[in-house]
Amino acid sequence: MRKNKEKPLIENVLITDIAAEGKAIARVNEKVLFVPYAVPGDIVDVQVTRKRTSFMEGYITRYVKLSDLRQDPFCEHFGTCGGCKWQFLPYPEQLKFKQKQVEDQLRRIGKLTLPEVNPILGSELTTHYRNKLEYTFSNRRWIMKEEEEANPDQPKDTRALGFHIPGMFDKILNLNNCYLQPEPSNAIRNSAYAWAIKNNAEFYDVRNHTGLLRNLIVRTSETGEVMVIVVFNEDNREVIEGLLTHLKEAFPVITSLLFVINPKFNDTINDLEIHFFHGKDHILEKMEDLHFKVGPKSFYQTNSKQAYQLYSITRSFAELTGKEVVYDLYTGTGTIANFIARNAQKVIGIEYVPEAIEDARENSKINGIGNTIFFAGDMKDMLKPAFMKQHGYPDVVILDPPRAGIHEDVAKNLLLASPKRIVYVSCNPATQARDISLLSEKYKVVEVQPVDMFPHTHHVENVVKLELI
Repeated sequence: MRKNKEKPLIENVLITDIAAEGKAIARVNEKVLFVPYAVPGDIVDVQVTRKRTSFMEGYITRYVKLSDLRQDPFCEHFGTCGGCKWQFLPYPEQLKFKQKQVEDQLRRIGKLTLPEVNPILGSELTTHYRNKLEYTFSNRRWIMKEEEEANPDQPKDTRALGFHIPGMFDKILNLNNCYLQPEPSNAIRNSAYAWAIKNNAEFYDVRNHTGLLRNLIVRTSETGEVMVIVVFNEDNREVIEGLLTHLKEAFPVITSLLFVINPKFNDTINDLEIHFFHGKDHILEKMEDLHFKVGPKSFYQTNSKQAYQLYSITRSFAELTGKEVVYDLYTGTGTIANFIARNAQKVIGIEYVPEAIEDARENSKINGIGNTIFFAGDMKDMLKPAFMKQHGYPDVVILDPPRAGIHEDVAKNLLLASPKRIVYVSCNPATQARDISLLSEKYKVVEVQPVDMFPHTHHVENVVKLELI
């Protein structure tokens, strides 16, 4: 290690593992060192940026020797864009690390006794697997170092339509081609960008809150339908109608074309009015023989094909006979509830967001499902003995909470209700492990199935079947 209290440089560091959050791990002088964009077997020089008692963080300044595990990234934006950070790692190796992450966190955080964990279920598609992307218009384009060095004195066009640079709220990477969503996503984005440039439409300035064009959202579905939502900073009808008419004529495949006026200082549109321009106000997603109505504010798993695998595992773990009262907690738009309804006597879905509950009820209606009931409210306030006494105590509970997991009061009331089986679906094995530990006084883990929803990222879903002891 070169001694420099400000910015120590550590040379010839051997990368040995990958951490739960996707960063690579090395050990230097009995301290753990975390660095991005490395794989086990790499030997690198690392510039340390943060030092704590038990760990350090840094970035790679030089690759001394590349690991045999490495492969070439396939995307031209890799390393600058914040997504798909594991492109240099072959997909089978990605799955190995995700499997290890699930097992380590359940055992280390939850202190759980596990059966043999099932092999992780990989994604059929490793590119073009997302059904939703949100792009950002900006007048503060990220200028690549090579571009700056090649033409240092030449004025730069700073308009961009793409993704945020990691850690920089005001810098946007202008995209040429993204491998996350199938076409026509790239074509629509590039066409909208070209129209805006040609017509000199103002791109949004996030620092000064000026400019017209803010966001472009593209949703696709397994049925072939396409939704496009354009978000504007103000109600300039000439530009709004000009851009939307252009998209309508250039892309007949668009079945739902909508727009939003957002004068707020943040990009969320859930509290804003959606304006209709062309087609329908929704698209349809399909799973087995069920159809799900997806509106501009609806939540739907962003990897449709893998969502089907995830829900099929959930249904299998529930072991329903048609006689059970099932509680689907954190039901969202009721996808799981409706997916399993035919196998249960009654399914009760609870969700915090009222608009999601409206979608859940609508999805039951369009599929002719009559044995679901949905309620909106805070889970810790809803799931109480009085509620369960009124609607029937659950035989089976399905948990699919947000990343933060469940509230302690929810765990206490689940222990009180004592359903014979709990199926816990999680996008965060760390909080899942914590929550299962809270339930372990009455429940044992009988099966674990990791599922990869997001190839080339460190994220992993996990399904755990718990049975009453």
